Amino acid sequence: MDGFRALPSVDQFLLTDAGQALTAQHGRTATLLALRARLDAARAEIAAGADGADVAAGIAAAVAADLDAASRSGLRPVLNLTGTVLHTNLGRAILAEQAIRAASTAMAHPLALEFDLDGGARGQRDDHLRGLLCELTGAEDATIVNNNAAAVLIALNTLGQDREAIVSRGELIEIGGAFRMPDIMSRAGTKLVEVGTTNRTHPRDYEAAITPETGVILKVHTSNYRIEGFTAEVPAPRLSEIARKAGVPLLNDLGAGSLLDLSRIGLRREPTVAEAVAEGADLVTFSGDKLLGGPQAGFVVGRKDLIARINKNPLKRAIRLDKIRIAALEATLRLYRDPDTLLERLPTLRMLSRPQADIVAQAARLQPQVARIVAEWGFDAAICDCASQIGSGALPVDTIPSAGLRLTGTGGDAPDRLSARLRAAPVPVIGHIRDGALILDLRCLTSDQALLEALSAA
Repeated sequence: MDGFRALPSVDQFLLTDAGQALTAQHGRTATLLALRARLDAARAEIAAGADGADVAAGIAAAVAADLDAASRSGLRPVLNLTGTVLHTNLGRAILAEQAIRAASTAMAHPLALEFDLDGGARGQRDDHLRGLLCELTGAEDATIVNNNAAAVLIALNTLGQDREAIVSRGELIEIGGAFRMPDIMSRAGTKLVEVGTTNRTHPRDYEAAITPETGVILKVHTSNYRIEGFTAEVPAPRLSEIARKAGVPLLNDLGAGSLLDLSRIGLRREPTVAEAVAEGADLVTFSGDKLLGGPQAGFVVGRKDLIARINKNPLKRAIRLDKIRIAALEATLRLYRDPDTLLERLPTLRMLSRPQADIVAQAARLQPQVARIVAEWGFDAAICDCASQIGSGALPVDTIPSAGLRLTGTGGDAPDRLSARLRAAPVPVIGHIRDGALILDLRCLTSDQALLEALSAA
């Protein structure tokens, strides 16, 4: 019983300097809940034989730690050293400074979001992006929703509800989070008609499948997988001819979608959005937060009459963008007007185009300092070659030469132990485990000091 007397009452604790400071910082309700939970735990410890005075002495620090942990956002900044530039689990694209400033302005002020300043009447929020998208893609018109899955959904629902949608069997993809194209087609209210085989689809397959019930022909970028070997697919221009002859719209889902020819930055060439439009697709869908380098969004560009039908679809309001993302997207798209400065100003393209020699030099600078820090934990650090990836399904089998640090320790669980330690840092460091080591790919590291401070704090 004497041990329990050492514990303060709730009222006593709240009157102490520590209690008043915590109440001022976190509020009385949160402090009360944390304190009561700690007092319950303390009583259990004392009942199990712990010294009451020792337990009581740690109450204030324990409550403070609990409150700090509860108030810390789960959306914490991390250092992405995974080697995947557009990492879905880490938020994909980092926005350009121009986009960040535009989003901040949108958050802090009323905006002419749906207000025509010239005429004083109600406007359309898509108007802020429509002109830029048409200019950069060559499309007649454009509309914007909250991601590319929504873009595909509303396009299919508008064109193919209660009708058939023809798609190659080899393009019925599943991407992250168990997102399956057949499921989206079902939710859109369209009947799936598969043509061809997994590895080979020919023009005659599409032509034979077209009936009076056909509402749309769908072409899907295979995103995060690629079939190689004995394969055949119908190119977009040929598929456009088939669709036009049958009087059926062609919807080309590019997935990541790029406004820039990736061969300019040393990557394998992929069709751009402008090329997909020029090849005859009636509608093209693509993402805003992947290769484009902006915030999460989905775009539909193409024929004016079809875009008008999409905008009249009741689903449009349910999946439209807010003012913050519209502001950030407008700033991002404006960067594409100046190709000469684009790589310098857009973080996604800057990271993807970063020369390996630059990353090797960074690894050489960091290795001695990192080695000293991890040596205290029983680990070694050595420079290593890496193979970075674009991520988010773009060019799934392609890698980019990079460099990094290979951290090793004793014991088969050493990489897992070190990975857990770095994830628990105030600024978590996220690498990847390979061949018995924790690899820190430095392609996305913009500041040496940021890594050193994060490791020191770990």
